[in-house]
Amino acid sequence: MGEGQRPCHAPPPMSLFTRITLPLAAINFINQANRSLVAVIGPFLALEFGLTAAELGLLAACFFASYAMAQLPIGLALDLKGPRRVQATLALVAATGFVISALSTDVLMLAAGRCVAGIGVAAGLMAMLKANTQWYPKERVAAVTGAGLFFASMGGLAATMPVQWALPFIGWRGVFAVLAILAVMVSAWIWFSVPNAPPGVAPAPRRSLRQEIGEYGRIFKDPVFLRLVPTVGMLSTLNFTYQGLWAGPWLRDVGGLDDGARAAALLIYALGMMIGSLFTGQAASFAQARGFSPMLMPYVGVAGCLFAQAMLMLGPSNFWVMAFLWFFFSFSGSVGPAGYAAIAQGFPPALAGRVSTAINFLMLCVVFLFQTGIGAILDLWPRAASGGWAPEGYVWALGMTFSVQLAAALWIFLPWRQPRKEPV
Repeated sequence: MGEGQRPCHAPPPMSLFTRITLPLAAINFINQANRSLVAVIGPFLALEFGLTAAELGLLAACFFASYAMAQLPIGLALDLKGPRRVQATLALVAATGFVISALSTDVLMLAAGRCVAGIGVAAGLMAMLKANTQWYPKERVAAVTGAGLFFASMGGLAATMPVQWALPFIGWRGVFAVLAILAVMVSAWIWFSVPNAPPGVAPAPRRSLRQEIGEYGRIFKDPVFLRLVPTVGMLSTLNFTYQGLWAGPWLRDVGGLDDGARAAALLIYALGMMIGSLFTGQAASFAQARGFSPMLMPYVGVAGCLFAQAMLMLGPSNFWVMAFLWFFFSFSGSVGPAGYAAIAQGFPPALAGRVSTAINFLMLCVVFLFQTGIGAILDLWPRAASGGWAPEGYVWALGMTFSVQLAAALWIFLPWRQPRKEPV
């Protein structure tokens, strides 16, 4: 039996989901809560530590920088050691980062904690994709991953109004302490629940570490990988960039929302991610099972993201219009993981971890540039007396991300090289 195929005597799909996908989705719950957190507590951090927009962006980007640097080694580890060992260990690393953040006495210590936490959650989606590739037929991977991300996206919800309500009682340090406790619990859940590999799957032939690392060269030179990654990567990049930080300040400075209304709008944003993960994953698998390209839904998602950004640049002032646009933006961008699964189908299952982390590495590098770049753009205008930034700056920031995504989408259609057959 080939690697990555689910054997006939494997547990039924629901049992697989609760034993394998759901525990690995739990670390993604923590990941999404952590990366969404700064959008809620960012204004408080800016005032407490006296941060400029660029410095606040850099603080948020530290998490993504360490997250990105860990991707390639983690991809190799996932393929060689399996998602159970790798993710259970990294969850404890994440707990350490949250403890450092909770105890931080200055912005440098907080940045260090964010970096350690970034390494700890860096395998989140990739470990789930790797396990799903091992245990499910390829046409079901997008649907199962989307279902896992549906539960994981509840972390984004938890980082909005629940955090806003908890701040007066436990403060932002207490929020990081709660994340540390959850990370330890998830580590134990993964260790005792997730099997190492499907029964009956022969281990990959033993090769030298140099040969295993060399597979990254094969991935990064692959013509279909190079053709599709800009479009797929930008879907997740924009959600990471705005949900991870800049949607919150936009709602305050452009939308004019107070803390409570801003948290409500961010909750609606997170709902878009949660509902979209389930819907787009199911739709991608449904379309592929009927002969459509696995890239169909990512193409649709790009169009949705571009539309939402164009409307946000107009600066709507009605709460429900703003909330709908951010909901639609996150809903459209949530199809990114389905694009990851589509690209991975063009490679052997033994490389699934490395393919996914290669995409994530490139995506997170752009997130780092976007989060710091948006802060630099906002600092070009004088800061408001309230501590916010000029609405004009956000128009230019959205215009920048819109332009980059449009260029990435057009990249697919340029005859820059003759690709091999697209994965099916």
